Amino acid sequence: MKRIIPFILTILICVPAITAQAQQTRNDPVGNWKFEAPYAPEGYNTGTIQIGHTDNKLTASIGFPGSDYKIPGEKVRFENDQLFFTVYIEGADINIGLKMESNIKMSGAASTPDGQVPLTLVREEVKK
Repeated sequence: MKRIIPFILTILICVPAITAQAQQTRNDPVGNWKFEAPYAPEGYNTGTIQIGHTDNKLTASIGFPGSDYKIPGEKVRFENDQLFFTVYIEGADINIGLKMESNIKMSGAASTPDGQVPLTLVREEVKK
């Protein structure tokens, strides 16, 4: 009887911890995202960011309204629910850092020569 009580207590403590860990979902940045940067210059304050995989490497590109051209991202990495990449726009490297708040929302900032510009991204719905 003395051995059964510690065994039961161990099970009661471990099972909820294992279940909670198994239920955590991992955010995945791959997809199409609409962004807003209200403090960015006109023409650069909205657009899309596409995150994908090519040759087992994460890729990123950014597009702006009125243009079909996508600016490729460089040094793309995703660690601990944070996405980082650099784009070259109008003669300057723009470093972008984003934190995934959920599987459908990211927020962060673009580091420009003129300072930090806040960004918010929302995942575009997949068209069926």
